[in-house]
Amino acid sequence: YNMKKICNRKNKLFCDVILMFAKYVIEKIKEIKTKMCYEIIRKSNECTYEGLRVIESGLIGLIRKAKGAEKLLIPILFVLFSLGGAVFGMGEEALPFTMILCPLFVAVGYDSVIAVLVTYVATQIGFGSSWMNPFSVGIAQGIAGIDVFSGAGFRMVMWVVFTALGCGMTMFYASKIKKTPTISIAYKTDAYFREQNEKTGIDEGHSFGLGHILVLLTLAATVVWVIWGVMTQGYYMPEIATQFFIMGIVSGVIGVIFKLNDMKLNDIATSFKDGAKDLIGAALVVAMAQGIMQVLGGSDPTTPTVINTIMYNISNALSGVSGAVAAVLMYLFQSVFNFFVVSGTGQAAITMPIMAPLSDLLGVSRQTAVVAFQLGDAFTNLIVPTSGCLIGSLAIAKIEWSNWIKFMWKFLGVLMIGAIITILIAVGIGF
Repeated sequence: YNMKKICNRKNKLFCDVILMFAKYVIEKIKEIKTKMCYEIIRKSNECTYEGLRVIESGLIGLIRKAKGAEKLLIPILFVLFSLGGAVFGMGEEALPFTMILCPLFVAVGYDSVIAVLVTYVATQIGFGSSWMNPFSVGIAQGIAGIDVFSGAGFRMVMWVVFTALGCGMTMFYASKIKKTPTISIAYKTDAYFREQNEKTGIDEGHSFGLGHILVLLTLAATVVWVIWGVMTQGYYMPEIATQFFIMGIVSGVIGVIFKLNDMKLNDIATSFKDGAKDLIGAALVVAMAQGIMQVLGGSDPTTPTVINTIMYNISNALSGVSGAVAAVLMYLFQSVFNFFVVSGTGQAAITMPIMAPLSDLLGVSRQTAVVAFQLGDAFTNLIVPTSGCLIGSLAIAKIEWSNWIKFMWKFLGVLMIGAIITILIAVGIGF
């Protein structure tokens, strides 16, 4: 009888797990389907209509004209992508650009790691040190009950410092790879891009004319349009997808008119298909990486879940310590918690309702609590395997996550030390 009872309990537990996932699928299928469609459409349009090849031609043309000064591209790109993360929460939008830059950096003597650093990593540094990101800072400040986007001056300085720090480390690494390419963790996997460059002749035969300039201006105009829409009109996935779709059409028409890469009308549809094919794997990884949230019970702060239990116990453990220590511990907690909830919006919704009032008890200002949240939320995105954007970027660059960790832990360590110093300064000046 007891064995039968145990078996029934195991069967019930198994059924509960199956039902949990089934319920999740039923409740979220429309959201995931819609989001994934928009992601694929948006990213495909960044890659399609020969847009990637046009941007690639433009960058290669600039590199050739620079005559050995291609290293200057690293700080320029790093600052631009960091700014994108700071202004409108750029993250997954960097994936198509990683695809562009991997063969480019390999062609000029660097490696695919640098392509990930100047795109995805830069966006996360900007995301974490942002002064106006509506998806993390804005939501966290709203939940904490302080003026949205207040404290912008301190955060702007923070963004400049962390962007310069990340850019400096990237350039230092680039100089080492330039001298000794074989020390790169991606040297073996970059053979794919070296072979691709040999087949496509990436180093030669790229003209850069009026058509290319118009496509690049179209891209720049779209980025400005996206920033304006997100910041002033509340644009999100449907609107952003439409914006990039329009950009793709305009770029395609320009490509046909100027015969970029001998482009014809039928190539528009073909390029769309090829762009979607190149990114479908990364898009699926982004979706599957979100599954851990459901395993832990979801992100609803009002329901009894594993995540909320962790939050409750951590909040009790922090009580009774000094303000400076409490602020640092809050940052470290947010960093660890980010493994379970990668979404900045989701993490703010779960943690800030507890951290905001807890900060009052611990002698930490709510503004500093938000700083601890945003730094902890972003920087560990550079290593956590639950981040779909990270895994997608690494998949595009052909870098294994285990190899990435071997390289990134020092980089992340410097950023975390900088974050702790920043939090201590915030406590010291009463920010």
